[in-house]
Amino acid sequence: MTIEQFNFAGKKAFVRVDFNVPLDENFHITDDTRMRAALPTLKKIIADGGSVIIGSHLGRPKGVADKFSLKHILPHLKELLGIEVQFAADCMGEEAAIKAAALQPGEALLLENLRFYAEEEGKPRGLADDASDEEKKAAKTAVKESQKEFTKKLASYADCYVNDAFGTAHRAHASTALIAKYFDKDNKMFGYLMEKEVKAVDKVMNDIHRPFTAIMGGSKVSSKIEIIENLLNKVDNLIITGGMTYTFTKAQGGKIGQSICEDDKLDLALDLLKKASEKGVNLVLAVDAKIADSFSNDAKTGFCAVDEIPDNWQGLDIGPKTEAIFAEVIKGSKTILWNGPTGVFEFENFTHGSRSVAEAIVEATKRGAFSLVGGGDSVACVNKFGLADGVSYVSTGGGALLEAIEGKILPGIAAINE
Repeated sequence: MTIEQFNFAGKKAFVRVDFNVPLDENFHITDDTRMRAALPTLKKIIADGGSVIIGSHLGRPKGVADKFSLKHILPHLKELLGIEVQFAADCMGEEAAIKAAALQPGEALLLENLRFYAEEEGKPRGLADDASDEEKKAAKTAVKESQKEFTKKLASYADCYVNDAFGTAHRAHASTALIAKYFDKDNKMFGYLMEKEVKAVDKVMNDIHRPFTAIMGGSKVSSKIEIIENLLNKVDNLIITGGMTYTFTKAQGGKIGQSICEDDKLDLALDLLKKASEKGVNLVLAVDAKIADSFSNDAKTGFCAVDEIPDNWQGLDIGPKTEAIFAEVIKGSKTILWNGPTGVFEFENFTHGSRSVAEAIVEATKRGAFSLVGGGDSVACVNKFGLADGVSYVSTGGGALLEAIEGKILPGIAAINE
């Protein structure tokens, strides 16, 4: 069942959203992208004459904590939806059950942070550091047992279930995967955002128009190893950039000065280069770097070959020769996946490489390529440069997108498809 086909008239819908938005010290929302992304789903249900029970997490609380309360986002949610939104200060409390039961068509209820309960994640809390293995096992068993009741109660509030939280789809949490079991196939579905995310990932991984180029940034090879290995079976070109550059450069005998490097992953880098060669994948690495004499926006800078960085300097972005090489590969592509900037884009003086990659992707998209940008830093890049509208799709999911690229089945998606 798709959300477009479903008529919510007279139905109460439990909608799992991802309202894990950044707040400043005064609890003002600094980026409401995730909230706005869920509006089409929420408004469709209300327009049909249904009512919504909205569940989300905020941050990583270890119990009830005011700074993680969803009451802080309530005024803005009311503004975005254009209706009054009720609030239940305890998602498991009697108040939540009463308010959910009393909801009328066109009304909305926001539940307090689901992660105030350990049962949402299914992980025990409050264990002593020196807890024995038996104590840990008992605590885990206990929270798993109580998780069933937690999930069952959440499900009892509603007639149907809508998952619109792609950012948490890789977690088998109570509200993202387990709750779906309480609804039959005709009464559980993806929201509009989730549908778009699933289709975008499927297109870039399974409906490939070639050449297919993936640009993988990030500081550590170790955190991207499974993604890189899966991509080597799919892509024509794999651009490896960001901090990973220097592990690959050192592995090949280059001088990298003070640049970030995983010395225990040098053999792994060489192995990946060998695998790429065996599979006929064009693995593209930087040839020059923008270097700095300290890790600072105000550092003294220069350019040099990526394998000839002086001892007390470090690479903080790619250089102009590399920009040109990357751009040529990207502009000649028909399918593009970008995850991770080319340098320390948080520093204004080291944004140029990431901007050049973003601009090349926009150019390729204009020529008919399908481009997917995902992962927090890449999304922040295209937003910072005002180029988000120039790519095919910007994913809201960080970890979820990466696990999908690794080829893993995401619990939040599997639960709807079962």
